[in-house]
Amino acid sequence: MLPWIEIDTADIPGGGGQLRLKSRGQEFSIMLGSNELMNSRLSGSEEALATLARDAIGDRSRPAFLIGGLGMGFTLRAALAILPADAEVVVAELVPAVVRWARGPMASVFKGCLDDPRVTVYDGDVGACIAAARSAYDAILLDVDNGPDGLTRTSNDRLYDHGGLRAALSALRPGGVLAVWSSGPDPRFTRRLKEAGFKAEAVTTRANGKRGGARHVIWVAVKR
Repeated sequence: MLPWIEIDTADIPGGGGQLRLKSRGQEFSIMLGSNELMNSRLSGSEEALATLARDAIGDRSRPAFLIGGLGMGFTLRAALAILPADAEVVVAELVPAVVRWARGPMASVFKGCLDDPRVTVYDGDVGACIAAARSAYDAILLDVDNGPDGLTRTSNDRLYDHGGLRAALSALRPGGVLAVWSSGPDPRFTRRLKEAGFKAEAVTTRANGKRGGARHVIWVAVKR
């Protein structure tokens, strides 16, 4: 068994702790403390985040997606595979090192998706993108924590409270969708989504797609 090797570390702005990038052969892992945030072998639920959002909005001309959290690029790659050539995709990544990792040690995982002409990388807080937008996006995809609470930093809590959800509602075009990834269920979040004005459903997905793996949850919340 090959040992894990730590490649790099990066501080999360705002005192959110430190990310660690590790590799074992061709496998990569991003850790926050003792929590594994993502692993290059498990991409099914992150890909489902994109496909469920695309299914919810249907066919649209020049669809605009905002993806919160670059991660290992699985959601981005899945979105690019199903969106038309005139789509616009903004990826907001708070930790600059994650973008460097995508172009450096994890280039084999990303397969050049950041160079797609439909993609714009925003170096900063996805919350700021949402707050500044008015009817700008057809879909907002959030995978910045392990669920609807601020795991990586407590200030992320505002993404999931009533104020944050109302901001997301305002940033979406009519019939747009807010999709949120989580490692587990949270009925209270479902209620908050509905109270904010969304038609919301919690969908169970698997970490390894059709091959199984841990059960994750994606909220698909459509603007009424």
